Amino acid sequence: MPKPQLADTVPQNLPSGPHLSSAMFYILLSLADGQKHGYGIMREVEQRQAVVLGPGTLYGAIKRMLEAGLIGEAEERPDPRLDDQRRRYYRLTPAGHAAAVAEATRLEGLVSQARAKQLLPGPRPEPSST
Repeated sequence: MPKPQLADTVPQNLPSGPHLSSAMFYILLSLADGQKHGYGIMREVEQRQAVVLGPGTLYGAIKRMLEAGLIGEAEERPDPRLDDQRRRYYRLTPAGHAAAVAEATRLEGLVSQARAKQLLPGPRPEPSST
């Protein structure tokens, strides 16, 4: 079964309006544990989220996120002998970290509502120690 393509539906106000687009959130998640180049972000999102971020979606979102200050270009680069100098590496900024935390919290609330409405199973009860 093919992996779903993500449409880049970015609200016009923020880059997140009331919340981040899925593509933006996936990019922030990818960068949360360290800097990566665009192709590295694309691969991680595909592996972890089972979603394909096409180049247009990825680099369009990166451009808007750079402009909004959610991510920045990394100043330190890998050893040139070990890397392609044409690659641009991106890192999470404090604003990007805050936006990722806010979006994760918002999504956690939605999951709680889905559980309350029995759309998802509730959390597993802790084993008793009797």
